[in-house]
Amino acid sequence: MSKSSNPAEPKWTAQDSSRLYNIENWSNGYFAISKEGELLVRAPVADNCVEDVSLIEIVNSLQERGLDMPVLLRLENLVDARIREINESFRAAIAAADYKGEYRGAFPVKVNQQSHVISEIVRFGKRYHHGLEVGSKAELLIALSTMEDRESLIICNGYKDQEFIDLGLQARILGFKCFFVIENPSEIQLIIARSKEMGVEPMIGARLKLFTRVEGHWSEDSGDRSLFGLNTNELIQVIDKLKSEKLLHCFQLVHFHLGSQIPNIRNIRQGLLEACRYYVDLCNEGAPLGYLDIGGGLAVDYMGTYSTDGHSRNYNVQEYCADIIEAIQESMDEYDLPHPTIVSESGRATVAHTAVLLFNVLDVTQFQPGPIPDTLPDDTPEPITNLMEVARTIVPSRIQECYNDVIHYRSQVRELFARGEIGLRTVAIADNLYLFALRQIVEQMSTLRRIPPEIESLPDQLADIYYGNFSVFQSLPDSWAIDQVFPVMPIHRLTEEPTHKAVIADITCDCDGKLHHFSHMDENFSHTIPLHTFTDGEEYYIGVFLVGAYQETLGDLHNLFGDTNIASIRVNEDRTFDLVHEFEGDSISDVLTYVEYEPQNLFQTFRRKAERAVKDGRISVAQRQQMIRLFEESLRGYTYFEK
Repeated sequence: MSKSSNPAEPKWTAQDSSRLYNIENWSNGYFAISKEGELLVRAPVADNCVEDVSLIEIVNSLQERGLDMPVLLRLENLVDARIREINESFRAAIAAADYKGEYRGAFPVKVNQQSHVISEIVRFGKRYHHGLEVGSKAELLIALSTMEDRESLIICNGYKDQEFIDLGLQARILGFKCFFVIENPSEIQLIIARSKEMGVEPMIGARLKLFTRVEGHWSEDSGDRSLFGLNTNELIQVIDKLKSEKLLHCFQLVHFHLGSQIPNIRNIRQGLLEACRYYVDLCNEGAPLGYLDIGGGLAVDYMGTYSTDGHSRNYNVQEYCADIIEAIQESMDEYDLPHPTIVSESGRATVAHTAVLLFNVLDVTQFQPGPIPDTLPDDTPEPITNLMEVARTIVPSRIQECYNDVIHYRSQVRELFARGEIGLRTVAIADNLYLFALRQIVEQMSTLRRIPPEIESLPDQLADIYYGNFSVFQSLPDSWAIDQVFPVMPIHRLTEEPTHKAVIADITCDCDGKLHHFSHMDENFSHTIPLHTFTDGEEYYIGVFLVGAYQETLGDLHNLFGDTNIASIRVNEDRTFDLVHEFEGDSISDVLTYVEYEPQNLFQTFRRKAERAVKDGRISVAQRQQMIRLFEESLRGYTYFEK
């Protein structure tokens, strides 16, 4: 893999690692590699000013403060940067097209409900009147207590009971622009009744169930069979009800949502044009519409391939905004209607980049053969002798035949073992020859013009297993549940060539607890990732990127691994950084209470058992005290691996 044959030049450079891990294409410019081979956060600190800070420097600083691996690192600068990019891109597109309406963002709280994340979004978004979208009473309470700007929108989606509606109407009394988006016709009667009772006019919107279907994992959010929204008959019912109650003037917003990750810009434009037709006809019905809520869908390029793959996108933020402005403007101008205020509910694109999961590697399993003997004992079973001969005579011209022979002879060896005709040590000799043969086949595959399909996946089958100090189910649940691809790479040693193909296992003792979906070096998809040689006693750190959307709230307590340590930092203009928030991860005591154990009761029960063991003469009083002390310390300890 070396780029240079000149001994005076380095064999592997930071640029090689940058290309291998495809950093420029997925990072949006927020990460780069230093000349020392460390991954840098490129944090915007002011207009057109970026400061670089090493992730290794951050890790060392966190560990000095007692925050051990794994750590979820939040980068406050990037929250600000993402809100700024989305809003400024819409402003630029509006100005370029001479669009007469405005733009208002509304962050969907469900994407990341963590308190300080929402506080940062509200604080940074205030200058753009960037609001919140809520889908439950709990989320509405967050919005009501956090937001201060009366020009920012609160968009209420989801099913609404009386309490939900009363809370939203109280927001109206307080001066907030709080919209109830009707999801089904039954909601409108309750909204009307409660608004009359409380003496306040509601702000009403309606969610459309569009015909347009989109590509990608979230395609079920679109089309006739989508779970939410009003069909044409239901929409007419809502209009007629508002007319009969003389409240049609409250109907000011049209909303649609095609999915949270739309990879193809054509789907967005197609859905938008269809929604505009609804908007025009609703205006003809007399509704004084002024807001068009295009929902979420602004995708994140997790793979960095700029494609229509479900984990990528074939557009950037600027193109997204320009296409939306153009489509709405053309639709409204055709019917001489005022340009509406555009509302978008971008969640992933706002927070995905802002969080990194950092963990250390604990151990490695390698599928490498040991030394091959020159000769075998005379009483060696024939299948093992044959396996030895094949392993030593593999050539490219017979590679498929050799592979078939290796599989055949190994099967014969296992049959002999199953019948009790050979022992474990003999099987171990055969397994070592088997691994040696497969490694010979893999080494010669690169010389073939055409690789037989049966052996294409052989390098992946021989990949090393790197054991990471984290839980997929707690920190990266989408990786397990929907095969979500996240960028993964080491955060140091990036001027060394990574020579090991690997998969990454977590510490949950579950066969699904692994990362085996990767994208790197312009590849669409790979089951393995190149990593460096792991040396026992030396820390090796890996980062998983773009994890700021959904992962924390969806995480579960598989094997009772709880929340990781969390650190939120802000990079300053002098390249220093402040630890703005730090949260210790769940203790064992914490997670036990989540599953309805009382830690103090467990402790008392164990203490009684230890005391009985003293009376029975099985342990000494000193051993009893040591056991009790360890039990008590463990209850307070971190759920993850501790040095």
